[in-house]
Amino acid sequence: MADTERPQITLITPPALDLEVFPDLLARVLDSVDIACVRLALAGKDEDMIMRAGDACRLVSHARDVAIVIENHLLMVERLGLDGVHLTDGARQVRYVRKELGPDSIVGAFCGVTRHDGMNAGEAGADYIAFGPVGATPLGNGAQAEFDLFEWWSQVIEVPVIAEGALTADLVAKFGPVTDFFGIGEEIWGAEDPVQALRALIAPLG
Repeated sequence: MADTERPQITLITPPALDLEVFPDLLARVLDSVDIACVRLALAGKDEDMIMRAGDACRLVSHARDVAIVIENHLLMVERLGLDGVHLTDGARQVRYVRKELGPDSIVGAFCGVTRHDGMNAGEAGADYIAFGPVGATPLGNGAQAEFDLFEWWSQVIEVPVIAEGALTADLVAKFGPVTDFFGIGEEIWGAEDPVQALRALIAPLG
C-alpha cells in the first residue's frame, strides 16, 4: 500500500486546547490540507475538559467528513460519538478494545520502535500501527523508529502504518515511500501559522 499511494495525514491535537481558539484553528487546517483523521491527544484526566474538547473537535471534524479518534479514553468514544480510539501502549489492550467497540470502530496502536509489538497489535485486530519517533528527540529513551522498520513493514505486512514523532520535511521525503500515514501535530502547532507549517512539512509529498 505504501509503495503505490501518497501517504495520508493524521493530525494530532496539542495536549492542551484553548477552546476559545483551537476549534477555529482546526477548521482552518482541515479546510486547507487534506487530512485523513484527527487524533485527540489530550493530556490530563479532567473529564469535563476532555468532554468539551472532544465535542468541539468532533463537530469540526465530522462537518468535513474527517474521522476523529481519541487517545486511550475508550469510554469517550461512544459518549462523544467519535470514530475510534488510538492506544498508546502497543498491543496490550487491542483485542479487548476491539471486542468492546465492535468491528466498525477504528482501533489504532502506537508501538514505539518495536516490530514484534506492531505485529502482535495487527494480529489482535488493530486497524493501523504507529511507530515513532522517526526523528531525533530528547524525549523518551532516545530510541528512533528506523527506516528499515518501515521498509520491511510496507513490504511484508498489510496493516497500514503511521510514521510520527519529530518529523522534518527531509524525513517526510525519506519515509514517504514506505509509510501509509504521517502523524503530525507538535511539529506545527507552535508555529505562527500552523497551516503554512504543515504545508511546508509535507511539501515533499507533492
